[in-house]
Amino acid sequence: MKPKKSLGQHWLKNKKALSQICAAADLTKQDTVLEIGPGLGTLTKLLVEQAGKVVAVELDEKLALDLPKKIKSQKLKVEQGDILHFNLAKLAPGYKVVANIPYYLTSNLLRVLGESVNPPQMVVLLVQKEVAQRVVASPGQMSVLAISVQLYYRASLGQIVEAKLFTPSPKVDSQILILNKHLEPLFDNLDTKSFFRVVNAGFSSRRKKLRGSLSGSLGISKKAADEILSQVGIDGNLRAQNLPLQDWYKIALAWHPTKLML
Repeated sequence: MKPKKSLGQHWLKNKKALSQICAAADLTKQDTVLEIGPGLGTLTKLLVEQAGKVVAVELDEKLALDLPKKIKSQKLKVEQGDILHFNLAKLAPGYKVVANIPYYLTSNLLRVLGESVNPPQMVVLLVQKEVAQRVVASPGQMSVLAISVQLYYRASLGQIVEAKLFTPSPKVDSQILILNKHLEPLFDNLDTKSFFRVVNAGFSSRRKKLRGSLSGSLGISKKAADEILSQVGIDGNLRAQNLPLQDWYKIALAWHPTKLML
């Protein structure tokens, strides 16, 4: 079947790369796996062989209809629809996500998975190499994406999959991104809406120093921003990409503690 550019479809048939994705997920017969965008089913076949149950969500209606005909297994359930509107709550707690996803989906999908009432225990995604490396960034190279993922998951990198292994070949290489859910929340009683209001304010203008970004986006004076930062021991001359998650939590508490502590 010809890939649809509008859906970001790139078929991966390389057996070594597909096996590396599965190996990163450390699958057992007790695992329930959510596969996103199974496409032609090349990864699905391996998942069905290694896991106890596979739920495959495919946006393309024709592909969703064809997949059960290609892979005839009682362990496979195929649902046609948009993963961003899929009810994750109906999956078994502790499920894993394993998928080769369209590049355009990455940021929104990671946010939906992390904030779900039933988040996956582990996520293994083949994504754009640059995006994978942004997710695992450390202070000095942080971004809203890195913070939004690392708040919920411990992130690491797997193998690089070259663009030439896909049909059609994308313009850039891909890389396996591995996310393991934190055993305990990083912060107690966290109101994520307020937390990310502060984070987004800090990153609103990457060229500005922290005091300027917070001041402009939170609607406070630079003096007030400096007082908040000074209160938690953070230099207002720093830029947002320099701060670890713990510092963002401190700033959010100092800015409006009642919004974060229940």
